[in-house]
Amino acid sequence: MIKVLIVDDDFMVAKVHAGFIQRTPGFTVVGAAHTGAQAVAETERLKPDLVLLDIHLPDINGLDLMQRLRAVAPELDVLVISAAREVETVRKALRGGIVHYLIKPFSQTDLQERLEHYRSAYQGLDSAKDVAEQSDVNRVFGLDRSERPLPKGCSIETLRLVEAAVNAAAGDVSAAEVAQELGTSRVSARRYLEYLHDEGTLEVRLKYGVGRPERRYVLKGA
Repeated sequence: MIKVLIVDDDFMVAKVHAGFIQRTPGFTVVGAAHTGAQAVAETERLKPDLVLLDIHLPDINGLDLMQRLRAVAPELDVLVISAAREVETVRKALRGGIVHYLIKPFSQTDLQERLEHYRSAYQGLDSAKDVAEQSDVNRVFGLDRSERPLPKGCSIETLRLVEAAVNAAAGDVSAAEVAQELGTSRVSARRYLEYLHDEGTLEVRLKYGVGRPERRYVLKGA
């Protein structure tokens, strides 16, 4: 699971964003901070993978805070979520190495799309590899052209439910188990699972027994 710390001075907004994140497969909210000082302390204590960072904080500018957070957590990734629309602010954030900049207000879908890109691109890099392929780099910068459209008759809503079912499972799952969980057919569940496997989101593990090996699915890198 990707651990997320929310940094926003508005308590209610932080709570709403936490709900969005918790409904995104592969992510969990580990805490929230409402000032820069709290953010530094919580980053040291909770060791998040990703910070959702607002620019306007009561004690420090969010972009200046980003440098302090990196001082205590050098590998920390930052996704800016802010009402700040000034071009120079966006440029400064990009120079600081953010993974994305999302302007408020935004929808749950807007945030989930950025999070899903982050998960597949950055977390999809295989840490066991010594070198990256060009396709790996393209994926990080949003230039991957390999993504295929959903199979005919499939929907993005059901795709997300299938991915959530795999994420919630304690270990790998079969198409039959996902089908039972979602109340759909095994054939339908397998189509979604195979799509996610082809896109690099899932790994397949073969379970051998009597007859044909059973294909079991698990989030990549889990």
